[in-house]
Amino acid sequence: MAKKIFINLPVTDLKKSMEFYTRIGFTNNPAFTDDTAACMVLSEEIYVMLLTHNKFSDFTNKKIIDAKTGIGVINSVSVDSLEEVNTMADAALNAGGSEPNSPKDYGFMQQRSFTDLDGNHWEVLYMDMSKLPG
Repeated sequence: MAKKIFINLPVTDLKKSMEFYTRIGFTNNPAFTDDTAACMVLSEEIYVMLLTHNKFSDFTNKKIIDAKTGIGVINSVSVDSLEEVNTMADAALNAGGSEPNSPKDYGFMQQRSFTDLDGNHWEVLYMDMSKLPG
């Protein structure tokens, strides 16, 4: 079995969060979705589990942070072109997210930031390894 990554995020409104992630390019896997959780698929290897706060609390005894005022993780995903960077970031903004940082161009890598409806921070980036400085 190939290695996969499952990012688990606490959300305050599961349906609105599902709509947000759908609008930025994820699809829902109904086999792992119910009234407390939704499995949102970006690729064969990348999944985001959206969990209500009650469901998320089943997995930890720590306090759930308010990602709108604090940060615990930055989720980064690479895409195949600068156009895809802009498509995903613009879709996030149009779906109600925000852009906490201005776009960055490192020559070999372009990057944009966005937050989801709960303030969870994402970076979407495109790397052209042929432009990587020696």
